[in-house]
Amino acid sequence: MSTAESFFKTYDFHRTRTLDLLDRVLQEPDPQAALGWRPGPGRAHIAWQLMHIGVTEELFATERLAPEKVGAFQELWPRFRGGSTPDDDIPTPDVIRRVLIEGRQHLLATLREIPDSRLGEIPPSLAQRKLTIHDVLYILGWHEPHHHGQAHITLNLYKAAHPR
Repeated sequence: MSTAESFFKTYDFHRTRTLDLLDRVLQEPDPQAALGWRPGPGRAHIAWQLMHIGVTEELFATERLAPEKVGAFQELWPRFRGGSTPDDDIPTPDVIRRVLIEGRQHLLATLREIPDSRLGEIPPSLAQRKLTIHDVLYILGWHEPHHHGQAHITLNLYKAAHPR
């Protein structure tokens, strides 16, 4: 088992929780409104948090770790990559689920291609941040729970503001 593969069970654990959160949003009387609700002006909505997770994994699967690969969902990258400003064009739950599932599949495929002998390498795309491939494995393990937590608190705030 490669070092990257040793992280995969943790990544799967996180993804199950994230998809469960999306399923909880779908139980709301108006799921699309819940996905697009903001806790304050200019703040990210649940849909942005979840799409950001999937788009970021697609970015790592391609331009950051395997620039020779063509990334999926490129039309979504500017809207959901780090540093983007959440807009009011709220993706449907089906689109969110698809980006999360397919982005993860692409990421794992890329990580499976990287041997342990390259873990100390700093890819050109990450040179400015001085991040090795090994660092990326840890960042990916932190990134999803971080944004899942933000989406979770946003859902709780939405429910408080919209009691049934």
